[in-house]
Amino acid sequence: MSGKDQTNPFLRSPNEVEAPDESGPVAPDEARLAEEERRRREAEADMEVAIIENVREGSETPVQPTRLKGSHRFQFRCHKGVSCWNECCYDTNITLTPFDILRLSRRFDIRPAEFLATYTYPSMFDRADLPVAKLSMIDSEGGKNPCVFLDPEAGCTVYEDRPAACRYYPLGLASVKMKGHESPEDFYFLVKEPHCKGHLEDKEQTVDEFRREQGVDIYDRLNRGWIDLLMKMASWKVLGGPWGRELDKRTKKMFFMATTDPDAFRRFVFETKFLDAYDIDPEFVERIKTDDEMLLKMAFDWLKHIIFNEETFALKEPVLQKAIAKAREEAGGV
Repeated sequence: MSGKDQTNPFLRSPNEVEAPDESGPVAPDEARLAEEERRRREAEADMEVAIIENVREGSETPVQPTRLKGSHRFQFRCHKGVSCWNECCYDTNITLTPFDILRLSRRFDIRPAEFLATYTYPSMFDRADLPVAKLSMIDSEGGKNPCVFLDPEAGCTVYEDRPAACRYYPLGLASVKMKGHESPEDFYFLVKEPHCKGHLEDKEQTVDEFRREQGVDIYDRLNRGWIDLLMKMASWKVLGGPWGRELDKRTKKMFFMATTDPDAFRRFVFETKFLDAYDIDPEFVERIKTDDEMLLKMAFDWLKHIIFNEETFALKEPVLQKAIAKAREEAGGV
């Protein structure tokens, strides 16, 4: 593999998985919470966070500065006859989304943990300071380092299940929080790297037409919670982390586990006190025993709850009362 440290500090064995604190996520007092939230919203106004980006290492400012919407048109076509065929598959920096990992694991008929160990390396999503998995390149002494899935003659060997970043290229996906808007909005940007001759082809299409052709809708839909987590964490980071505190290593490990390894997260849910603490519909509990996509959605909601104290999860009444009693005791019996 490419010269990255393949040891993954974010992977955890089943014995290391810990149950949630029954007192629930720790939040500051209401006045401080409101002030910190106000400051965060000011900090995130018009903040752009690139989520899907596939740019070769060493490329100089290839991202075009214009924000694109679905109706915008651009000129591009990639095919085997273009002179730069496969050039974009060398020395790339590809962050794998949670659904990328599920889809590629199924292609090889292996579980995500094995896929991670074989084809990826751990990294950090710098804007949010959260751990992610990146696609490995193959070491090539004195030359370019190809993607682990590239065949020089045939091209991409996993094309039907290729990652979202590869589907989007030469577009990228970013999220922006506009001032006065409650939720972040997606937009797209064009990447024009010097090696890419696809931009000289005569095919013109809208962004929406290109996205449909590349089949990215299901990726964006199933990765939505992950995108929102990255965006919100990026906005908190400028204030030092949620309520001014950097996430601890345990929480970062939990984030990595929940977003990359459904089997480990499933064990966490069913083999700890998780279900004793949270009020979850029994029918939903049955579904997540086998449904990885549903489990992933639950993982996103749970992470929003424990990191940002969002009301995406509810504690069971006895656990909630215990938490309230504990909070009153710590406040001096008020």
